[in-house]
Amino acid sequence: LRAVVEAIRPDAVVSWENGQAVVRAGDLELTAVPGELYIVANGRYLFAASGVRLQNGRTMVPLRPLAKALGAEVGWDAATGTASLTTGSGTIAHAAAFYDEEEIYWLSRIISAESRGEPLVGMIAVGNVVLNRVAHANYPDTIYDVIFDDEWGVQFQPVSNGTVYEEPTAKSVLAAKLVLDGAETVREGLFFLAPHLTNNHWIMENRIYITTIGNHWFYK
Repeated sequence: LRAVVEAIRPDAVVSWENGQAVVRAGDLELTAVPGELYIVANGRYLFAASGVRLQNGRTMVPLRPLAKALGAEVGWDAATGTASLTTGSGTIAHAAAFYDEEEIYWLSRIISAESRGEPLVGMIAVGNVVLNRVAHANYPDTIYDVIFDDEWGVQFQPVSNGTVYEEPTAKSVLAAKLVLDGAETVREGLFFLAPHLTNNHWIMENRIYITTIGNHWFYK
């Protein structure tokens, strides 16, 4: 973390405070907690799939989310196995200017209702399904409308049983923010189910299996 930050932002101060690495500059505040699957930059949650690590007293952070926080671009030369960083767009915009509160409100609630108790990567995957549907021509084009879509019947059980209206867990809000900032654990997923909790296996019989995360099986 320190080497990259000091190379790109020599004005920044890097410190270790209360079990986390902290970066401060005039337009940037970044924190990285060893063991977590994300870093926080200007209030935005950036997914770090391989996690933040502490190695020999140094905080190790995946390059792509760190570059995003610093407004840099990552290049990869497969022939030499070399990564490169190019400065460009400037420091990441603040959360207040990026997140849409209504999107967080509904996305966190469907994630919480569908995947409470699942690992963070599983919660992200549920959020991915919702956003993949938003982007797909066969579904509505907003998070709210996807959740409450009933063209072929209710799409999400929490809509029919009312749990979608319950207060989401803090972890679900975190997952929603990660998804809205590009976190992805199921790239093409449009469907999911927990096979042992349902007798309706239409998805399993008619869609293409992608992966299993926690109790959920994901399909496209």
